[in-house]
Parts: sequence; structure tokens; C-alpha cells
Amino acid sequence: MPSKQRNTSALALKLLEERGSFWLFDCGEATQHRMLHTTLKPRKLEKVFITHLHGDHIFGLPGMLGSRGFLGGSGRLDLYGPKGLREWIEVTLRISRTHLNYELAVHEVDEGTVFEDESFIVSALPLDHVVPCFGYRVEQKPLPGKLLIDRAKEAGVPKGPLLRELKEGRDITLPDGTAVRSRDVTGPPQRGFTVTILGDTRFTPNAIKLAQDADVVIHEATFDRGSAHLAGPYGHSTIVDAAKTAHLAGAGSLIANHISARFLPEDAEHLAAEAAEVFTPVEIAEDLAEYEWKNGNLRRLHPSN
Repeated sequence: MPSKQRNTSALALKLLEERGSFWLFDCGEATQHRMLHTTLKPRKLEKVFITHLHGDHIFGLPGMLGSRGFLGGSGRLDLYGPKGLREWIEVTLRISRTHLNYELAVHEVDEGTVFEDESFIVSALPLDHVVPCFGYRVEQKPLPGKLLIDRAKEAGVPKGPLLRELKEGRDITLPDGTAVRSRDVTGPPQRGFTVTILGDTRFTPNAIKLAQDADVVIHEATFDRGSAHLAGPYGHSTIVDAAKTAHLAGAGSLIANHISARFLPEDAEHLAAEAAEVFTPVEIAEDLAEYEWKNGNLRRLHPSN
């Protein structure tokens, strides 16, 4: 249920530097309205990953799909989610006579790898909710090593675009015919980032598997200790469950989301304190909060702490 403080579920993973796009995880009612208060542009939306088919996670999707085309989104959009997603999308678009002017590819997922290209791999595992629900692990593949500029100069590489080619892992040939291999003028590959985004769930081993050694874990925390008796029957977690998952997985940072409407903004400190007994660092997400992961650290950009 939405409240005055919190909208329904949607999370954007900004990959503007890596791909020139962003990915959306869940798309609850009014997601596109909330997006108007951010720098995100629907035409830049490349993929949508749905964790499960409860309305608070999907009811914003038809409107988002329709608006994307009107706002200049002409490239293919890939949609991933549990079985039943394709039927729901097709029926909704047909009955509402919504025409999309771009290609929409719907992938009904099972556990395992759901997407992979030269830069990223996304895997999924089922969680423990009251309906079929998935968590997703997004792994960036190793990045090219740092350019060793002194070595490049010794090899006769001039300033300019050839240096960029080498930095990005491609071998080059100089104007005089000399071949220069990228591996000879760059350092070892650099580790990419890993983000785990979990749907609604009770405490479950599969969440720990998905979160193993992740840099950032986003885990629902619907309840606190005082309301923990409600978590199991409704298929949800407490803030302590989320912290326990991050701890057992050896994660770097935890962002707790999907907070019950019973909790007001001033309760965030209380929720964070319960989590901190088990795991730190932890952030209690709020609407429109934006985070940056850089150099191994998670930092809140907006609103600032």
C-alpha cells in the first residue's frame, strides 16, 4: 500500500556510463509520476526486471510502456519476470488498445542466468513469498586494467584515440606497422561491481546465495522486531532478517526497502539501529533516494545525510 511518505515499489539501476541506459526493477503504480522528480528519462530505459506479479510491483508498468514511446524511446525494451507476465502485458495492452512503437521482448524467467552480454550477467533465484517471486543478481564483468601510460609511450603510441583503444582492451597497429598489444601496456583487469536486488521474501537461503560477496544488497524490510510475528504469514522479512542475509553473504552494504506504511520517516533511525546489531553499513531507503557506489563505498547522493 502506498502512503503519503512512500510510493509502491520501483528501483532504478543507473548504468549511464556503462551502457547509456538504466534498468528498472519492479514498476509499482505511479512509478512514471515519481520518475518526473528525477533525472531519469523513460527513453533511456533498456530493461525491466519484475520480481513478482503483485500489484504494488507491476501496476505502473502499462503506463510506463505506453509513455516510453511517446517520450522518444524507440529502441528495444526487454522485460523479465515470472510466468504470467507475458499474458498480463498482452491482455492489458490489447484491451486498452495501447500501441507500442518499439519492440517489446518479454522473457519469463526461471532460476539461473536470465541475461548475459560482454559486460554484464544477470542471474535469478526463486525467493520465499506467497506467490512466485525472484531475486536478481547483477554482475559487471571484469573491466580492462588501467592504462600504463609510460609503457604506452615507450611503445611509441602517440596521444589520441589509440590510447583509448588500448585502455578498452583492444590491440592496435601504429602507422609504421608496429603492433601494440593492450595487455602489454595495461594493468591487470579490474573487478566490476555486483548488486543484488531481492523481491518480497521471508528469510531464505536463496537470498544469501544471490547476495554472496555483493557490493550492495537491496533487501525488503517490511517489519521490525516488534511486528516480526506478521512477517512469516505475509511472506515478508524483518529488518533483522535483511541484516542477517547481508551478514551471512559477506555483502559490502545493505539498503533496506519495502518498509511498511506503519513506519514513519522518524522511525528510520530505529530500523537502522536494529539492523546495525547484526550488520553495517545499512541505509533505510526512502522515496527518491539516490546512491552511488564508487571505489568500494556506497554513498547517498540525494537526499544527503
